[in-house]
Amino acid sequence: MEGIIREACVETLEQCRRAEALGADRLELCARLDLGGTTPDWQLVEQVLEAVQIPVKVMIRPRGGDFVYTEREAAQMKKSIARFLSLGVPEFVMGALTPENQIDLPLLHTLCAAAAGRPVTFHKAIDEVPDMEAAVEQLKVIPNLKYLLTSGGAPTAQEGLGQLRALLKCALPAIIPIAAGSVTKGNLPGLHQSLGASQYHGRKIVGDLA
Repeated sequence: MEGIIREACVETLEQCRRAEALGADRLELCARLDLGGTTPDWQLVEQVLEAVQIPVKVMIRPRGGDFVYTEREAAQMKKSIARFLSLGVPEFVMGALTPENQIDLPLLHTLCAAAAGRPVTFHKAIDEVPDMEAAVEQLKVIPNLKYLLTSGGAPTAQEGLGQLRALLKCALPAIIPIAAGSVTKGNLPGLHQSLGASQYHGRKIVGDLA
């Protein structure tokens, strides 16, 4: 399929190399994918940036669990961003919510500003927000927030098709939704035919990376 971006979710140097070899267009580099992805080690990030030619996004998430962060955790996230900027990381993936599952706009503004103009993806924390279209309108005010990683509030992108279609309508062109949630090389053609998004994300989006 031409004209779409396939973003592979990876957590090791070997997976990064294999994803690139299999045709991934971009990488999202994380640690602890068993927890939904956390901030990777800076040494791994440095190795990956040297090893691959395709763009790399780096996850900023200090722990698994919910997306409500303490001041100490927020400071840790800012420190991680600064360290990765010094390595030349071109893009970041992050998100933050209030205890009421709304966008934590003050913290998000702070983190996006810390990214110094680099493109930011708001990750699947968006799927916890009750009114996703209203949340998208809030995100549009942040200049470098360019992408939204989402399964449409459902366990999988296929199950969230209706909400994903609505998000495509309300987000574009300011923010580009990236459809995620059990997206694989095998089901991508059918999903794309149903959805028509321009970008997709998954651990097996270009095949098995093991």
